[in-house]
Amino acid sequence: MPKIKRALISVSDKTGIIEFAKGLLEMGVEIISTGGTAKILQKSKIPVIEVSEYTGFPEMLDGRVKTLHPKIHAGLLALRNNAEHIKQLKNEKIGLIDMVVVNLYPFENTIAKAGVKLEEAIENIDIGGPAMLRSAAKNYQSVAVVCNPGRYQAILEEMKKHRGDLTLKTRQQLAEEVFLLTSHYDGVIHNFLNMKFKIKEEGFQTTELSFPNFLELKFEKIQDLRYGENPHQKAAFYRDWGIKPWGLAGIRQLHGKELSFNNIYDMHAAYECVKEFEEPTVVIVKHNNPCGVASAKELVAAYQDALECDSVSAFGSIIGVNRELDGATAREMSSLFIEVIVAPSYSKDALAILKEKKNIRLIEASFTGALSHRQPSLNLDLKKVSGGLLVQEIDRRQIDPRSFKVVTKSHPTEEETVSLLFAWRVAKYVKSNAIVLAQGTKTVGIGAGQMSRVDAVMLATLEAKERAKNSVMASDAFFPKPDGVELAAKAGVRAIIQPGGSVEDETIIKICNENNIAMIFTGMRHFRH
Repeated sequence: MPKIKRALISVSDKTGIIEFAKGLLEMGVEIISTGGTAKILQKSKIPVIEVSEYTGFPEMLDGRVKTLHPKIHAGLLALRNNAEHIKQLKNEKIGLIDMVVVNLYPFENTIAKAGVKLEEAIENIDIGGPAMLRSAAKNYQSVAVVCNPGRYQAILEEMKKHRGDLTLKTRQQLAEEVFLLTSHYDGVIHNFLNMKFKIKEEGFQTTELSFPNFLELKFEKIQDLRYGENPHQKAAFYRDWGIKPWGLAGIRQLHGKELSFNNIYDMHAAYECVKEFEEPTVVIVKHNNPCGVASAKELVAAYQDALECDSVSAFGSIIGVNRELDGATAREMSSLFIEVIVAPSYSKDALAILKEKKNIRLIEASFTGALSHRQPSLNLDLKKVSGGLLVQEIDRRQIDPRSFKVVTKSHPTEEETVSLLFAWRVAKYVKSNAIVLAQGTKTVGIGAGQMSRVDAVMLATLEAKERAKNSVMASDAFFPKPDGVELAAKAGVRAIIQPGGSVEDETIIKICNENNIAMIFTGMRHFRH
Protein backbone atom coordinates (compact mmCIF):
# COMPACT_ATOMS: atom_id res chain seq x y z
CA MET A 1 0.00 0.00 0.00
CA PRO A 2 1.28 3.49 -0.80
CA LYS A 3 2.30 5.70 2.10
CA ILE A 4 0.32 8.55 0.54
CA LYS A 5 -3.14 7.00 0.67
CA ARG A 6 -5.47 9.99 0.57
CA ALA A 7 -5.13 13.36 -1.18
CA LEU A 8 -7.31 16.46 -1.00
CA ILE A 9 -7.33 18.45 -4.25
CA SER A 10 -8.82 21.94 -4.52
CA VAL A 11 -7.27 24.21 -7.14
CA SER A 12 -8.09 27.53 -8.74
CA ASP A 13 -5.43 27.07 -11.44
CA LYS A 14 -6.44 23.80 -13.13
CA THR A 15 -3.23 23.53 -15.18
CA GLY A 16 -2.08 19.89 -15.27
CA ILE A 17 -4.45 18.78 -12.52
CA ILE A 18 -6.17 16.04 -14.54
CA GLU A 19 -2.88 14.37 -15.43
CA PHE A 20 -1.67 14.70 -11.85
CA ALA A 21 -4.86 13.22 -10.39
CA LYS A 22 -4.68 10.31 -12.85
CA GLY A 23 -1.09 9.68 -11.74
CA LEU A 24 -2.15 9.60 -8.10
CA LEU A 25 -5.06 7.31 -8.93
CA GLU A 26 -2.72 4.85 -10.65
CA MET A 27 -0.78 4.60 -7.38
CA GLY A 28 -3.95 3.85 -5.43
CA VAL A 29 -4.42 7.27 -3.86
CA GLU A 30 -7.98 8.16 -2.83
CA ILE A 31 -8.98 11.67 -3.91
CA ILE A 32 -11.16 14.14 -2.02
CA SER A 33 -12.09 17.27 -3.93
CA THR A 34 -14.20 20.43 -3.85
CA GLY A 35 -16.65 22.22 -6.15
CA GLY A 36 -15.27 23.06 -9.58
CA THR A 37 -12.18 20.89 -9.16
CA ALA A 38 -14.33 17.83 -8.39
CA LYS A 39 -16.48 18.45 -11.47
CA ILE A 40 -13.46 18.66 -13.78
CA LEU A 41 -11.96 15.47 -12.36
CA GLN A 42 -15.28 13.61 -12.56
CA LYS A 43 -15.71 14.76 -16.16
CA SER A 44 -12.39 13.05 -16.90
CA LYS A 45 -13.72 9.87 -15.24
CA ILE A 46 -11.52 10.26 -12.18
CA PRO A 47 -13.41 9.00 -9.10
CA VAL A 48 -13.49 11.57 -6.32
CA ILE A 49 -15.18 11.96 -2.96
CA GLU A 50 -16.67 15.44 -2.73
CA VAL A 51 -15.60 17.26 0.41
CA SER A 52 -19.19 17.78 1.58
CA GLU A 53 -19.73 14.01 1.39
CA TYR A 54 -16.47 13.40 3.25
CA THR A 55 -17.19 15.84 6.08
CA GLY A 56 -20.94 15.22 6.19
CA PHE A 57 -21.40 18.99 6.09
CA PRO A 58 -22.60 20.90 3.00
CA GLU A 59 -20.73 23.75 1.34
CA MET A 60 -22.38 26.98 2.47
CA LEU A 61 -22.34 30.78 2.17
CA ASP A 62 -21.88 30.66 -1.62
CA GLY A 63 -18.84 28.43 -1.24
CA ARG A 64 -17.13 30.57 1.39
CA VAL A 65 -17.17 27.58 3.76
CA LYS A 66 -16.10 24.29 2.18
CA THR A 67 -13.05 22.83 3.86
CA LEU A 68 -13.05 24.73 7.16
CA HIS A 69 -14.03 21.61 9.10
CA PRO A 70 -12.40 19.58 11.91
CA LYS A 71 -12.53 16.43 9.80
CA ILE A 72 -10.25 18.13 7.25
CA HIS A 73 -7.83 19.92 9.56
CA ALA A 74 -7.61 17.17 12.17
CA GLY A 75 -6.78 14.75 9.36
CA LEU A 76 -3.97 17.08 8.27
CA LEU A 77 -2.56 18.14 11.64
CA ALA A 78 -2.58 14.83 13.52
CA LEU A 79 0.90 13.58 14.38
CA ARG A 80 1.19 10.04 13.06
CA ASN A 81 3.58 9.00 15.83
CA ASN A 82 1.37 10.39 18.61
CA ALA A 83 -0.86 7.61 19.96
CA GLU A 84 -3.25 10.07 21.63
CA HIS A 85 -3.77 11.95 18.34
CA ILE A 86 -4.54 8.72 16.50
CA LYS A 87 -6.90 7.62 19.27
CA GLN A 88 -8.82 10.92 19.09
CA LEU A 89 -9.16 10.61 15.32
CA LYS A 90 -10.45 7.06 15.71
CA ASN A 91 -13.00 8.12 18.32
CA GLU A 92 -14.31 10.89 16.04
CA LYS A 93 -14.16 8.66 12.94
CA ILE A 94 -11.72 11.01 11.22
CA GLY A 95 -9.32 9.66 8.60
CA LEU A 96 -5.80 10.83 7.85
CA ILE A 97 -5.12 13.04 4.81
CA ASP A 98 -1.63 12.47 3.45
CA MET A 99 -1.44 15.03 0.65
CA VAL A 100 -2.94 18.46 -0.02
CA VAL A 101 -2.93 19.90 -3.55
CA VAL A 102 -4.13 23.50 -3.38
CA ASN A 103 -3.52 26.76 -5.18
CA LEU A 104 -5.23 29.97 -4.24
CA TYR A 105 -7.92 32.26 -5.64
CA PRO A 106 -6.25 34.64 -8.13
CA PHE A 107 -6.41 37.74 -5.94
CA GLU A 108 -3.34 39.31 -7.55
CA ASN A 109 -4.67 38.90 -11.08
CA THR A 110 -8.10 40.13 -10.02
CA ILE A 111 -6.90 43.44 -8.59
CA ALA A 112 -4.68 43.98 -11.64
CA LYS A 113 -7.76 44.24 -13.87
CA ALA A 114 -8.89 47.73 -14.88
CA GLY A 115 -12.13 48.81 -13.22
CA VAL A 116 -12.28 45.86 -10.83
CA LYS A 117 -14.99 46.27 -8.22
CA LEU A 118 -14.15 46.14 -4.54
CA GLU A 119 -16.65 43.31 -4.00
CA GLU A 120 -14.94 41.19 -6.67
CA ALA A 121 -11.55 41.77 -5.08
CA ILE A 122 -12.83 40.78 -1.64
CA GLU A 123 -14.46 37.60 -2.98
CA ASN A 124 -11.08 36.56 -4.37
CA ILE A 125 -9.45 36.55 -0.95
CA ASP A 126 -8.95 32.83 -0.32
CA ILE A 127 -9.58 31.62 3.25
CA GLY A 128 -9.92 27.85 3.13
CA GLY A 129 -7.00 27.37 0.73
CA PRO A 130 -4.32 29.06 2.87
CA ALA A 131 -5.71 27.31 5.97
CA MET A 132 -5.29 23.87 4.38
CA LEU A 133 -1.87 24.73 3.00
CA ARG A 134 -0.62 25.95 6.36
CA SER A 135 -2.03 22.94 8.24
CA ALA A 136 -0.40 20.54 5.81
CA ALA A 137 2.89 22.46 5.73
CA LYS A 138 3.07 22.55 9.53
CA ASN A 139 2.83 18.75 9.52
CA TYR A 140 5.14 18.31 6.51
CA GLN A 141 6.83 15.23 8.02
CA SER A 142 3.58 13.34 7.51
CA VAL A 143 1.70 15.38 4.89
CA ALA A 144 2.90 16.31 1.41
CA VAL A 145 1.68 19.76 0.37
CA VAL A 146 1.68 20.95 -3.25
CA CYS A 147 0.88 24.56 -4.18
CA ASN A 148 2.72 24.84 -7.50
CA PRO A 149 1.40 23.10 -10.67
CA GLY A 150 4.94 23.13 -12.01
CA ARG A 151 5.81 20.50 -9.40
CA TYR A 152 3.25 17.88 -10.44
CA GLN A 153 5.37 15.82 -12.83
CA ALA A 154 8.42 15.69 -10.56
CA ILE A 155 6.26 14.65 -7.59
CA LEU A 156 4.68 11.79 -9.53
CA GLU A 157 8.10 10.59 -10.66
CA GLU A 158 9.46 10.67 -7.11
CA MET A 159 6.41 8.85 -5.73
CA LYS A 160 6.88 6.09 -8.30
CA LYS A 161 10.54 5.85 -7.35
CA HIS A 162 9.78 5.65 -3.61
CA ARG A 163 6.73 3.37 -3.72
CA GLY A 164 4.16 6.11 -3.31
CA ASP A 165 6.09 8.26 -0.86
CA LEU A 166 8.16 11.44 -0.99
CA THR A 167 11.49 12.03 0.71
CA LEU A 168 11.62 14.22 3.79
CA LYS A 169 13.82 16.67 1.88
CA THR A 170 11.13 17.10 -0.79
CA ARG A 171 8.40 17.49 1.85
CA GLN A 172 10.47 20.21 3.53
CA GLN A 173 10.95 22.03 0.23
CA LEU A 174 7.23 21.83 -0.52
CA ALA A 175 6.43 23.23 2.93
CA GLU A 176 8.86 26.12 2.40
CA GLU A 177 7.11 26.95 -0.88
CA VAL A 178 3.78 27.08 0.95
CA PHE A 179 4.89 29.56 3.60
CA LEU A 180 6.52 31.72 0.92
CA LEU A 181 3.27 31.67 -1.06
CA THR A 182 0.96 32.42 1.87
CA SER A 183 3.16 35.21 3.23
CA HIS A 184 3.28 36.82 -0.22
CA TYR A 185 -0.47 36.35 -0.68
CA ASP A 186 -1.23 38.05 2.64
CA GLY A 187 1.25 40.81 1.83
CA VAL A 188 -0.49 41.59 -1.47
CA ILE A 189 -3.86 41.75 0.29
CA HIS A 190 -2.39 44.02 2.96
CA ASN A 191 -0.84 46.37 0.41
CA PHE A 192 -4.10 46.49 -1.51
CA LEU A 193 -6.25 47.32 1.51
CA ASN A 194 -3.68 49.82 2.78
CA MET A 195 -3.96 52.02 -0.31
CA LYS A 196 -6.36 54.95 -0.43
CA PHE A 197 -9.34 54.38 -2.69
CA LYS A 198 -12.32 56.36 -3.77
CA ILE A 199 -15.40 54.29 -4.46
CA LYS A 200 -17.27 54.74 -7.73
CA GLU A 201 -20.31 53.00 -9.11
CA GLU A 202 -18.21 51.26 -11.75
CA GLY A 203 -15.42 50.27 -9.38
CA PHE A 204 -12.59 52.12 -7.65
CA GLN A 205 -9.27 53.68 -8.40
CA THR A 206 -6.54 55.44 -6.46
CA THR A 207 -6.98 59.15 -5.87
CA GLU A 208 -3.22 59.41 -5.43
CA LEU A 209 -0.37 56.99 -4.90
CA SER A 210 -0.35 56.12 -1.22
CA PHE A 211 2.62 54.23 0.13
CA PRO A 212 1.66 51.52 2.65
CA ASN A 213 2.98 51.60 6.20
CA PHE A 214 4.55 48.20 5.59
CA LEU A 215 5.88 47.33 2.15
CA GLU A 216 5.73 43.64 1.21
CA LEU A 217 7.92 42.83 -1.77
CA LYS A 218 9.22 39.41 -2.78
CA PHE A 219 11.68 38.45 -5.45
CA GLU A 220 12.71 35.05 -6.79
CA LYS A 221 16.26 34.31 -7.86
CA ILE A 222 16.63 33.72 -11.58
CA GLN A 223 20.34 33.00 -11.53
CA ASP A 224 23.62 33.62 -9.79
CA LEU A 225 25.88 35.96 -11.76
CA ARG A 226 29.62 35.55 -12.22
CA TYR A 227 30.18 38.70 -10.16
CA GLY A 228 28.73 42.17 -9.54
CA GLU A 229 29.88 45.52 -10.85
CA ASN A 230 33.42 44.40 -10.03
CA PRO A 231 34.99 40.92 -9.90
CA HIS A 232 35.32 40.96 -6.08
CA GLN A 233 31.54 41.45 -5.61
CA LYS A 234 29.14 38.50 -5.54
CA ALA A 235 25.84 39.03 -7.37
CA ALA A 236 22.56 37.43 -8.47
CA PHE A 237 19.56 38.39 -10.62
CA TYR A 238 16.06 38.26 -9.11
CA ARG A 239 12.62 38.71 -10.63
CA ASP A 240 9.31 39.95 -9.26
CA TRP A 241 7.85 36.91 -7.52
CA GLY A 242 4.32 35.62 -7.96
CA ILE A 243 3.61 37.10 -11.39
CA LYS A 244 4.40 36.17 -14.97
CA PRO A 245 8.00 37.16 -15.81
CA TRP A 246 8.09 40.48 -17.67
CA GLY A 247 10.65 43.03 -18.83
CA LEU A 248 14.24 41.90 -18.44
CA ALA A 249 13.15 39.03 -16.20
CA GLY A 250 11.24 37.59 -19.15
CA ILE A 251 13.93 37.84 -21.84
CA ARG A 252 15.16 35.11 -24.20
CA GLN A 253 18.86 34.94 -24.95
CA LEU A 254 19.32 33.85 -28.55
CA HIS A 255 23.11 33.94 -28.75
CA GLY A 256 26.28 34.74 -26.86
CA LYS A 257 27.94 34.41 -23.49
CA GLU A 258 26.24 34.56 -20.11
CA LEU A 259 24.95 38.00 -19.18
CA SER A 260 26.88 39.88 -16.51
CA PHE A 261 25.59 42.19 -13.76
CA ASN A 262 26.70 45.25 -15.74
CA ASN A 263 25.17 43.87 -18.95
CA ILE A 264 21.76 43.54 -17.30
CA TYR A 265 21.96 46.94 -15.63
CA ASP A 266 22.90 48.66 -18.90
CA MET A 267 20.25 46.66 -20.77
CA HIS A 268 17.71 48.14 -18.38
CA ALA A 269 18.83 51.68 -19.28
CA ALA A 270 18.61 50.96 -23.02
CA TYR A 271 15.31 49.08 -22.72
CA GLU A 272 13.57 51.78 -20.68
CA CYS A 273 14.80 54.63 -22.87
CA VAL A 274 13.96 53.06 -26.23
CA LYS A 275 10.42 52.26 -25.06
CA GLU A 276 9.76 56.02 -24.81
CA PHE A 277 9.63 56.36 -28.59
CA GLU A 278 7.00 55.41 -31.16
CA GLU A 279 9.17 55.82 -34.28
CA PRO A 280 11.85 53.23 -35.10
CA THR A 281 14.52 54.12 -32.53
CA VAL A 282 17.99 53.01 -31.50
CA VAL A 283 19.54 53.73 -28.10
CA ILE A 284 23.25 53.14 -27.52
CA VAL A 285 24.19 52.89 -23.83
CA LYS A 286 27.56 52.95 -22.08
CA HIS A 287 27.94 52.84 -18.30
CA ASN A 288 24.19 53.28 -17.85
CA ASN A 289 24.03 56.51 -19.89
CA PRO A 290 22.80 56.95 -23.46
CA CYS A 291 25.73 57.98 -25.67
CA GLY A 292 23.61 58.12 -28.83
CA VAL A 293 19.88 58.05 -29.52
CA ALA A 294 18.05 58.49 -32.81
CA SER A 295 14.64 57.94 -34.38
CA ALA A 296 14.10 57.57 -38.13
CA LYS A 297 11.73 56.03 -40.66
CA GLU A 298 14.11 53.09 -41.10
CA LEU A 299 15.89 51.34 -38.25
CA VAL A 300 19.21 51.28 -40.11
CA ALA A 301 19.13 55.07 -40.47
CA ALA A 302 18.33 55.43 -36.77
CA TYR A 303 21.33 53.26 -35.91
CA GLN A 304 23.66 55.26 -38.15
CA ASP A 305 22.46 58.53 -36.62
CA ALA A 306 22.76 57.23 -33.04
CA LEU A 307 26.28 55.92 -33.67
CA GLU A 308 27.35 59.24 -35.20
CA CYS A 309 26.66 61.04 -31.91
CA ASP A 310 29.60 59.36 -30.14
CA SER A 311 31.16 56.50 -32.06
CA VAL A 312 34.09 56.27 -29.64
CA SER A 313 31.94 55.61 -26.56
CA ALA A 314 29.79 53.17 -28.56
CA PHE A 315 32.65 50.63 -28.53
CA GLY A 316 31.63 47.84 -26.14
CA SER A 317 28.13 49.28 -25.71
CA ILE A 318 24.67 47.89 -25.08
CA ILE A 319 22.15 48.72 -27.82
CA GLY A 320 18.36 48.77 -27.57
CA VAL A 321 15.99 48.92 -30.54
CA ASN A 322 12.19 49.08 -30.52
CA ARG A 323 11.56 47.27 -33.81
CA GLU A 324 12.48 43.87 -35.20
CA LEU A 325 16.18 44.01 -35.95
CA ASP A 326 16.52 43.57 -39.71
CA GLY A 327 19.39 42.40 -41.86
CA ALA A 328 20.42 45.86 -43.06
CA THR A 329 20.74 47.19 -39.51
CA ALA A 330 22.53 44.03 -38.35
CA ARG A 331 25.02 44.39 -41.19
CA GLU A 332 25.83 47.94 -40.07
CA MET A 333 26.15 46.81 -36.45
CA SER A 334 28.45 43.91 -37.30
CA SER A 335 31.45 46.21 -37.79
CA LEU A 336 31.26 47.51 -34.19
CA PHE A 337 32.20 45.67 -31.00
CA ILE A 338 28.87 45.43 -29.13
CA GLU A 339 28.33 43.67 -25.80
CA VAL A 340 24.54 43.23 -26.00
CA ILE A 341 21.65 43.98 -28.35
CA VAL A 342 18.13 43.95 -26.93
CA ALA A 343 15.23 43.92 -29.41
CA PRO A 344 11.61 42.76 -29.58
CA SER A 345 12.60 40.28 -32.32
CA TYR A 346 15.23 39.50 -34.96
CA SER A 347 14.86 38.66 -38.64
CA LYS A 348 16.51 35.48 -39.94
CA ASP A 349 19.05 37.59 -41.85
CA ALA A 350 19.91 39.61 -38.75
CA LEU A 351 20.48 36.47 -36.67
CA ALA A 352 22.63 34.90 -39.37
CA ILE A 353 24.81 38.02 -39.59
CA LEU A 354 25.18 38.68 -35.88
CA LYS A 355 25.71 35.06 -34.84
CA GLU A 356 28.97 35.22 -36.78
CA LYS A 357 30.21 37.32 -33.86
CA LYS A 358 30.98 34.82 -31.10
CA ASN A 359 30.81 37.11 -28.08
CA ILE A 360 27.84 39.34 -28.83
CA ARG A 361 24.77 38.65 -26.71
CA LEU A 362 21.47 38.77 -28.61
CA ILE A 363 18.48 39.33 -26.34
CA GLU A 364 14.80 39.15 -27.25
CA ALA A 365 12.55 41.12 -24.88
CA SER A 366 8.85 41.89 -24.90
CA PHE A 367 8.08 45.58 -25.38
CA THR A 368 4.44 45.11 -24.40
CA GLY A 369 2.70 43.99 -21.23
CA ALA A 370 0.55 46.12 -18.97
CA LEU A 371 2.14 47.51 -15.84
CA SER A 372 -0.42 47.51 -13.08
CA HIS A 373 -0.33 49.79 -10.08
CA ARG A 374 -1.76 46.84 -8.12
CA GLN A 375 1.66 45.18 -8.32
CA PRO A 376 3.74 47.36 -5.99
CA SER A 377 7.19 46.53 -7.36
CA LEU A 378 6.18 47.18 -10.98
CA ASN A 379 5.68 50.91 -10.59
CA LEU A 380 8.14 51.63 -7.82
CA ASP A 381 11.73 52.76 -8.02
CA LEU A 382 13.63 51.28 -5.07
CA LYS A 383 16.96 52.60 -3.84
CA LYS A 384 18.71 50.82 -0.97
CA VAL A 385 20.33 53.12 1.58
CA SER A 386 22.07 52.37 4.88
CA GLY A 387 19.45 50.96 7.22
CA GLY A 388 16.49 51.46 4.92
CA LEU A 389 14.90 51.78 1.52
CA LEU A 390 13.95 54.86 -0.49
CA VAL A 391 10.79 54.30 -2.51
CA GLN A 392 9.34 56.51 -5.23
CA GLU A 393 7.14 56.28 -8.29
CA ILE A 394 8.98 55.46 -11.50
CA ASP A 395 9.40 58.66 -13.54
CA ARG A 396 7.06 57.88 -16.43
CA ARG A 397 5.41 61.29 -16.76
CA GLN A 398 5.52 62.97 -20.15
CA ILE A 399 4.81 66.58 -20.99
CA ASP A 400 1.89 67.77 -23.06
CA PRO A 401 3.08 70.19 -25.79
CA ARG A 402 -0.09 72.19 -25.22
CA SER A 403 1.12 73.02 -21.72
CA PHE A 404 4.43 74.46 -22.95
CA LYS A 405 5.26 77.93 -21.77
CA VAL A 406 7.35 79.82 -24.32
CA VAL A 407 9.14 82.47 -22.26
CA THR A 408 11.16 84.18 -24.99
CA LYS A 409 10.30 86.58 -27.81
CA SER A 410 11.33 83.94 -30.33
CA HIS A 411 9.11 80.86 -30.61
CA PRO A 412 10.45 77.47 -31.70
CA THR A 413 9.54 76.40 -35.22
CA GLU A 414 7.50 73.25 -35.76
CA GLU A 415 10.67 71.32 -36.59
CA GLU A 416 12.44 72.69 -33.53
CA THR A 417 9.49 71.72 -31.33
CA VAL A 418 9.70 68.11 -32.55
CA SER A 419 13.42 68.12 -31.89
CA LEU A 420 13.00 69.68 -28.44
CA LEU A 421 10.48 67.01 -27.47
CA PHE A 422 12.86 64.31 -28.67
CA ALA A 423 15.79 65.75 -26.70
CA TRP A 424 13.61 66.15 -23.60
CA ARG A 425 12.64 62.48 -23.70
CA VAL A 426 16.28 61.44 -24.00
CA ALA A 427 17.36 63.75 -21.16
CA LYS A 428 15.09 61.85 -18.77
CA TYR A 429 17.39 58.82 -19.14
CA VAL A 430 20.70 60.66 -18.80
CA LYS A 431 22.34 60.89 -15.37
CA SER A 432 22.09 64.35 -13.81
CA ASN A 433 23.26 66.95 -14.44
CA ALA A 434 22.09 66.12 -17.95
CA ILE A 435 22.29 68.12 -21.18
CA VAL A 436 21.19 66.76 -24.56
CA LEU A 437 21.83 68.45 -27.90
CA ALA A 438 19.78 67.27 -30.86
CA GLN A 439 19.19 67.97 -34.51
CA GLY A 440 15.92 66.61 -35.80
CA THR A 441 15.36 63.33 -34.00
CA LYS A 442 18.96 62.43 -33.32
CA THR A 443 21.31 63.38 -30.52
CA VAL A 444 24.49 65.20 -31.52
CA GLY A 445 25.95 65.74 -28.06
CA ILE A 446 25.24 64.43 -24.55
CA GLY A 447 26.66 65.82 -21.32
CA ALA A 448 25.99 63.32 -18.53
CA GLY A 449 26.52 63.00 -14.79
CA GLN A 450 28.27 66.30 -14.15
CA MET A 451 28.33 68.01 -10.77
CA SER A 452 27.74 71.41 -12.41
CA ARG A 453 25.29 72.13 -15.20
CA VAL A 454 27.70 74.35 -17.10
CA ASP A 455 30.17 71.43 -17.29
CA ALA A 456 27.40 69.23 -18.72
CA VAL A 457 26.76 71.90 -21.40
CA MET A 458 30.48 72.10 -22.12
CA LEU A 459 30.77 68.32 -22.56
CA ALA A 460 27.72 68.17 -24.84
CA THR A 461 28.99 71.01 -27.06
CA LEU A 462 32.52 69.56 -27.19
CA GLU A 463 31.09 66.22 -28.30
CA ALA A 464 28.82 67.86 -30.87
CA LYS A 465 31.57 70.11 -32.31
CA GLU A 466 30.19 71.87 -35.40
CA ARG A 467 26.92 69.92 -35.10
CA ALA A 468 26.02 72.10 -32.11
CA LYS A 469 25.29 74.94 -34.52
CA ASN A 470 21.51 75.19 -35.14
CA SER A 471 20.87 72.36 -32.66
CA VAL A 472 18.33 72.36 -29.82
CA MET A 473 19.16 71.72 -26.19
CA ALA A 474 17.31 69.92 -23.38
CA SER A 475 18.25 70.28 -19.72
CA ASP A 476 16.84 67.88 -17.12
CA ALA A 477 16.66 70.67 -14.50
CA PHE A 478 16.79 74.46 -14.42
CA PHE A 479 19.95 76.51 -14.96
CA PRO A 480 21.10 77.86 -11.58
CA LYS A 481 23.29 80.43 -13.33
CA PRO A 482 23.34 82.03 -16.81
CA ASP A 483 26.74 80.48 -17.72
CA GLY A 484 25.29 77.28 -19.23
CA VAL A 485 22.96 79.19 -21.54
CA GLU A 486 25.74 81.62 -22.49
CA LEU A 487 27.90 78.65 -23.51
CA ALA A 488 25.02 77.16 -25.52
CA ALA A 489 24.51 80.47 -27.33
CA LYS A 490 28.20 80.61 -28.29
CA ALA A 491 27.92 77.05 -29.67
CA GLY A 492 24.99 78.05 -31.91
CA VAL A 493 22.06 76.43 -30.09
CA ARG A 494 18.75 77.76 -31.49
CA ALA A 495 16.18 76.52 -28.94
CA ILE A 496 16.20 75.30 -25.34
CA ILE A 497 13.75 73.24 -23.30
CA GLN A 498 14.09 73.17 -19.52
CA PRO A 499 11.90 73.09 -16.40
CA GLY A 500 12.43 76.72 -15.37
CA GLY A 501 12.15 77.89 -11.79
CA SER A 502 15.62 79.33 -11.19
CA VAL A 503 16.14 82.66 -9.43
CA GLU A 504 18.19 83.52 -12.53
CA ASP A 505 15.34 82.81 -14.99
CA GLU A 506 14.88 86.49 -15.84
CA THR A 507 18.58 86.91 -16.69
CA ILE A 508 18.62 83.67 -18.67
CA ILE A 509 15.56 84.70 -20.70
CA LYS A 510 17.27 88.02 -21.46
CA ILE A 511 20.35 86.19 -22.78
CA CYS A 512 18.13 84.01 -24.98
CA ASN A 513 16.35 87.07 -26.38
CA GLU A 514 19.67 88.76 -27.13
CA ASN A 515 20.79 85.68 -29.08
CA ASN A 516 17.44 84.97 -30.77
CA ILE A 517 17.10 81.65 -28.92
CA ALA A 518 13.64 80.23 -28.27
CA MET A 519 13.14 78.86 -24.78
CA ILE A 520 10.39 76.65 -23.36
CA PHE A 521 9.65 76.06 -19.69
CA THR A 522 8.07 72.67 -18.93
CA GLY A 523 7.53 73.08 -15.20
CA MET A 524 8.74 69.48 -14.80
CA ARG A 525 12.14 68.22 -13.68
CA HIS A 526 13.77 64.88 -14.56
CA PHE A 527 16.65 64.38 -12.13
CA ARG A 528 18.27 60.94 -12.44
CA HIS A 529 20.85 59.84 -9.89
